[in-house]
Amino acid sequence: MIKSLIAMLTAGFFAVVVGTVATAQDTDGPEIRSVIQSQIDAFQKDDFAAAFSFASPQIRQMFGTSDRFGMMVRQGYPMVWRPQSVEFLDLRDIGGRLWQVVLMRDAEGAYHTLGYQMSQAESGVWQIDGVQILREEELGA
Repeated sequence: MIKSLIAMLTAGFFAVVVGTVATAQDTDGPEIRSVIQSQIDAFQKDDFAAAFSFASPQIRQMFGTSDRFGMMVRQGYPMVWRPQSVEFLDLRDIGGRLWQVVLMRDAEGAYHTLGYQMSQAESGVWQIDGVQILREEELGA
């Protein structure tokens, strides 16, 4: 009896989590992917002002100028600055924040999985609120 109750609660929990992620992907996924792709396109043209415009106000405040932002990306995230390929994987709701997982291949052919933390402005526009390189153990979560 208790095992079946636990199984029902667990199934219900996963249905809610999967439903939340599916809803986020259906409604916000295309907009989020478009913002990220637009920033990558700007980096490929060395248009750091345009790339900076897709960052959240917190990120813009942290770096101050698009030139400093561009230098950080070139030095710390070369796979974002000049990717050979970009593949959008899943969109995850983690602690109420949306994270877009992206697989990038760098200029040397190595693959990197990145998590783009997204935030939505009051206007409804999605912005990039941070990027981190994910380790293998973070991908299974």
